[in-house]
Amino acid sequence: MALTREIYERYVNILREELIPALGCTEPIAIAYAAAKAREVLGVMPERIVAECSGNIVKNVKGVVVPTTKDLRGIEAAAIIGVVGGDASRQLEVLSNVTQEHLDRAKAMIDAGVCEEKLLETRAKLHIVIRVYRGGDSAMVEIIHTHTGIVHIEKNGEVILDIPHSESEEEEAATSRDCLNIADIVEFVNTVDVDDVRDVLAKQVAYNTAISDEGLHRIYGANIGITLLSVYGDDVKTRAKAAAAAGSDARMSGCEMPVVINSGSGNQGMTVSLPVIEYAKELCVTTDRLYRALCVSNLVAIHQKAKIGRLSAYCGAVSAAAGAGAGVTYLYGGGVEEISETITSTLANVSGIVCDGAKPSCAAKIASSVDAALLACYMTMQKRRFRPGEGIVKAGVEDTIDSVSRLAKDGMQVTDEEILKIMIDR
Repeated sequence: MALTREIYERYVNILREELIPALGCTEPIAIAYAAAKAREVLGVMPERIVAECSGNIVKNVKGVVVPTTKDLRGIEAAAIIGVVGGDASRQLEVLSNVTQEHLDRAKAMIDAGVCEEKLLETRAKLHIVIRVYRGGDSAMVEIIHTHTGIVHIEKNGEVILDIPHSESEEEEAATSRDCLNIADIVEFVNTVDVDDVRDVLAKQVAYNTAISDEGLHRIYGANIGITLLSVYGDDVKTRAKAAAAAGSDARMSGCEMPVVINSGSGNQGMTVSLPVIEYAKELCVTTDRLYRALCVSNLVAIHQKAKIGRLSAYCGAVSAAAGAGAGVTYLYGGGVEEISETITSTLANVSGIVCDGAKPSCAAKIASSVDAALLACYMTMQKRRFRPGEGIVKAGVEDTIDSVSRLAKDGMQVTDEEILKIMIDR
């Protein structure tokens, strides 16, 4: 059944809302963005900063290098560099204009201990409150549910912005994700005027390929991408895993190149796109065919994450890799049935991978997840599958996605709390 014009436009808008550039891991960038906005509201350089963050933000900032800082990690570094050199108008590229002078000043402020970190007591997974002070003046900025979702601003106790919000439920995006399902995604992909999404997909290919190449030619983290190629050779399956892993190698270790994200995550943006790009090269498909496959991979990943939430104890590389596997299956000529089987077989295999924060080992989790997705693709092409009733696998792909969403969002709540305790030695 053909999509209505309304649904078609919603799909285009979802891609435009989700596939945006970001410089550095999005959790420290969200802190830097809030801090830059707080300084803008205050109007002067603060002499004291208080950064309150939810547990999942703490988890995802602790082990990753804040971009433009060379080697600084953690909430304090992210908040201070945002205050000193951030440009809030750039949102997820807030640190794009940081200079050495900014970095020197930020290091001096870190040494002076001007920033206090607090664990924010909240039910929201993504929740940041930045307060800045100078003399008798103060400002506060609050972000919840999305990395740029400012919902409250105050200056000297006067409310400047207050958007109603709930801690327990993620706010609706500008375009509702409730229209997403695998059958309609495939229908959209087959009928989309590629010119409607060409600019965002071209940027995803260019940005994500560039940082992947960087990770394959320089030392970053544990260099999972380079390791894969040096040990397993350079067949397309290995190249697909290595490309995604190398992008994460670079990004998690402070590379200052932007990526186009998916569902709020750079790692997921690279995982969902780079394997598809490698297979498109191998199969010598047209650019338009590649872009249609990227529509598959991106929308399949967004569909899953819309149900799970942006942050959880469930590794987002799994849902992104399932999307990538679906995109590769599409390149091989797969339709709704084959794409559904690829997603199901991926989720049946690696849905148990946990998220213990952003850090260099994310690259290895990406490689493992992409490996599972490619196995699922090849299983599908050989008419092999996991059957309903085997574990979390249900009779249809939508029910299987719902099962995994329940596992990730509800079943792993205690896991999420325990991971945070382990990470902060409580």
